[in-house]
Amino acid sequence: MDRISALRNVEDAVRAFEEGEADLAETERRVRTVLRTYATEFDRDDRRAFRVVAGPAEGRVLVAGSPTEARERAVALARGDAVADADAEGAGAPDGEVADVSPEDVTVEPL
Repeated sequence: MDRISALRNVEDAVRAFEEGEADLAETERRVRTVLRTYATEFDRDDRRAFRVVAGPAEGRVLVAGSPTEARERAVALARGDAVADADAEGAGAPDGEVADVSPEDVTVEPL
């Protein structure tokens, strides 16, 4: 699915919600399905989708130009999550386990 098709499908889902043809749960399901399909089929000459299969961001899907870049992004996202969680809890600093993770500790695979 290309980007334009994905946007049209999301627009269709939102329109159905606005017209009362779908409830919020159905709209969310449709949008999530569109995004998952788009991510799964995403592949450009310079970037592709990767899934983190081991490490602190396990389960995430992200776009990068190489496995090395994907591992670096996964660590950065995990650290950002840890900082946000610490701030929300008033802890002030992220969990030491996430702060000490390096890209070499993360495993990714192409979708």
